[in-house]
Amino acid sequence: MANQVKDRKVVEIPASIAVRELAAKLGVSPVDLMKALIANGIMASITQSVDFDTAAIVAEDFGVTLLEEGAAERLAADGLAAPDEAPALDVEPEVPGVPWYIVDEPEEALEVRPPVVTIMGHVDHGKTTLLDAIRDTKVAAGESGGITQHIGAYTVTRDGQRITFIDTPGHEAFTAMRARGARATDIAVIVVAANDGVMPQTREAVDHARAAGVPMIVAVNKVDLEGAKPDRVSEQMAEIGVVPDAWGGDTFFVPLSALTGEGLPELLDAILLVAEETPPLGNPSRPAMGTVLEGLMDPQKGVLATLLVQTGTLRVGDTVVVGHEFGRARALFDEAGGRVQEAEPSMPIVVMGLPSVPDAGARFIVVRNDKEAKAVIGIREDEVRSSAQAVVSPVMTLEELFARATAGEAQSLNLVVKVDVQGSLEPVVKSLERLAGEIGVTILHAATGDISESDINLAAASEAVVIGFRVSPDGPARRAATARNVEVREYDVIYKLVEDIQDALTGMLEPIYEDQAIGQAEVRQVFGITKVGRIAGCAVVRGIVRRNATARVLRDGEEIGRSTVSSLKRFTEDVREVREGFECGIGLSNFDDFAEGDILEFVVRERVR
Repeated sequence: MANQVKDRKVVEIPASIAVRELAAKLGVSPVDLMKALIANGIMASITQSVDFDTAAIVAEDFGVTLLEEGAAERLAADGLAAPDEAPALDVEPEVPGVPWYIVDEPEEALEVRPPVVTIMGHVDHGKTTLLDAIRDTKVAAGESGGITQHIGAYTVTRDGQRITFIDTPGHEAFTAMRARGARATDIAVIVVAANDGVMPQTREAVDHARAAGVPMIVAVNKVDLEGAKPDRVSEQMAEIGVVPDAWGGDTFFVPLSALTGEGLPELLDAILLVAEETPPLGNPSRPAMGTVLEGLMDPQKGVLATLLVQTGTLRVGDTVVVGHEFGRARALFDEAGGRVQEAEPSMPIVVMGLPSVPDAGARFIVVRNDKEAKAVIGIREDEVRSSAQAVVSPVMTLEELFARATAGEAQSLNLVVKVDVQGSLEPVVKSLERLAGEIGVTILHAATGDISESDINLAAASEAVVIGFRVSPDGPARRAATARNVEVREYDVIYKLVEDIQDALTGMLEPIYEDQAIGQAEVRQVFGITKVGRIAGCAVVRGIVRRNATARVLRDGEEIGRSTVSSLKRFTEDVREVREGFECGIGLSNFDDFAEGDILEFVVRERVR
């Protein structure tokens, strides 16, 4: 069977097909087909057979999309649309508090999908062991023929209900995806070792889950070890506001052992119960939308991307747009490495056919054809160009906060607070929490130690300002803050910290300006010009000289004058600036006592964070 999909041909073939037959299906000569196979590293004669995956790769070179024989009939039998019947999608709308992938969905089209879970917690508390134990339980239960490849996520079934686990433990990966605009997780499981208790990274994991608005379950691991004290874990978690359900709180605490398997069924039951309270939703009848979990370059199959379908159904032959590129889903593989024809909401799937390895956390959407894919990419590129022309500002600064609040765009000031010692933490936090103004204060995370890259990630994902009390960002954190436009404020005195935040909340904070050096010039000759005065003939030895900049005149290392650059000439032409290595004539507005050998340093006054 063959049919035309807009500007591309779609052909059905069996799982294995001879080269001669494939050439006839594609409408090309066998010689051209064999050349294409050789170009892809496959030596096959005209009578030899190739598998579906290989055929799908070379078919793309001829502008043809392949489907496995019977795929269209199976889709129709399931009541699903064929790939060419998918509705158009041009942009991804944004509405605060609503997942981006269901913003434009009518309520009657939404259905409950399986929950997606991320494991978080302190290092060495058993996050990876717990994930392995859940995976091993699945294989032992005979749900698949064995996990033959790592795809970054997998599903298990409990009482007939599916649960998807993202196999990237840790709050750093969780928040890095949030910072890119993706929310792939519905529930966070915080792992705490019963013999170790709550540790700094445990607190960080809780704060990151809270900032994302994701419900939590506490897995109290290692209860089988000597010295395990599950009740102590409950007490420590209650101290940071995570109260066990057994104590009247709203958080499930599940004692378990990832090594022995004790408590694993209870953990899965708790996940399903939490998912019932706030059911994750999706529309399986629409084209797929979701998040990239990871990508790699396979020597035999090319680019493989692990995608998490969050709404819609992804099918073989679909046109997938990721970032500023698009490709066709030539083949789909499940977590066991088996080929499948489609993937429904909450299903992790490996896709073959993208043009390059995508970034983890990137969004993907399915469109009807190449024309629509190019239109979506064009919209995104226009947005990038527009944002590049705009003045880059921090995600959230104290100066901008009051204006945003007045416009109704911000309800609270989000802060990430780091201090030098434990004794400073409580006074700083309590002082900030007592503040009142036009907007409230929400402290997303407060801890001791230098400002880390993890703190910057949390601030970027949550539109927060980072406050450091007697601490500074480390190297990676400073680079991340610059790259992600996160404001970091450092203080040595508590009252100044509190005063700045209070002023921001009442809209009174004054901008900060500093002099920034831009260049240096040496006076080589002095000219006297009638009705103008003395002009310094200079060579620019560093940076640039700019008209209207402030010049400091140095003689023997001491400043003898300071004034504004009133005239700047190259030969007889007035210019705005002169760069390093060139000569120029410089006149200052209120200084002309130049001498050969003087050094002129030029500064401009700029607003800083």
